[in-house]
Amino acid sequence: MNKHMALSASAMVAALVTTTPAQAQMPTGWLNQVDGLAIYQGSADLDNGGDFTATRTFLRGTALFKFDNGNSAGLSVNFGQFDYEFSQASTQPWNDIRDIRISTPVRLQLGERASLFAAPQVRWDYQRGADASDGVTAGLFAGASWEISDSLTLGPAFGAFSQLEESELQFFPALLVDWDISDRWNLNTGSGLGATGGPGLTLKYAYNDKLDLSLSARAESVRFRLDDVGVAPDGVGEDDSIPVVVAISYAPNPGMSFNVFAGAEFNGELSLDDANGNQISSQSYDTAPIFGGSFRIRF
Repeated sequence: MNKHMALSASAMVAALVTTTPAQAQMPTGWLNQVDGLAIYQGSADLDNGGDFTATRTFLRGTALFKFDNGNSAGLSVNFGQFDYEFSQASTQPWNDIRDIRISTPVRLQLGERASLFAAPQVRWDYQRGADASDGVTAGLFAGASWEISDSLTLGPAFGAFSQLEESELQFFPALLVDWDISDRWNLNTGSGLGATGGPGLTLKYAYNDKLDLSLSARAESVRFRLDDVGVAPDGVGEDDSIPVVVAISYAPNPGMSFNVFAGAEFNGELSLDDANGNQISSQSYDTAPIFGGSFRIRF
């Protein structure tokens, strides 16, 4: 599996989990959900000199309807903003990046313990000043899950997505896991901190009915269209990293939760392609501190 496949598979798992356990547990009728996330990345030194910081914010609204037979369908809309600040303004490759996603998750119940799920998605990633239509990609998340026991859910999944300036579809497999190791410990590939591309794995400890502690790691990547006036006019930028965070989650009631987290981004890399898809530059950046918070409200 190449790098882009591995990163996208991580994002796929998050979307699939968002469309499975939550729906399986919800009563018949509508479930509406709002997620918000804000992350600040501290200064990270670049291989070619200088440093940068970044702030990422996301807001997602989801509406799902569960039918009497257990099937469900819905609509999810995500708005994101990535703000980059580079110390060397003369060579700054990009600044404000927009991230917009629309997904239509569908779940089909197969008996009491099995289900099929799919989530077609359209996504726009582009620098402010570029045409949104030049940053559009689309694809599908799909798979199946089985409740092996009351404490373990497993299932295979796959994704197929287009990529900016890449002619071939990215196809990648993944595995869905939701395992209650004990009454307090859980291991899952769930949506973790909320509206980002998704964690690789989360280990959670339930301190009590309202307070959870967790450790999460994921591979994350975002590719976006650049404007027509920068160092790579109409090109494509990419930011790859592996965030690892410790989080505290407080849920005052079943329909509301709040998280604060802190950690670091490892294995960071920024790359820049021209309008023809040829790589202009690629440079690593040092491990950077990150911290932030998120919320989720269901009604």
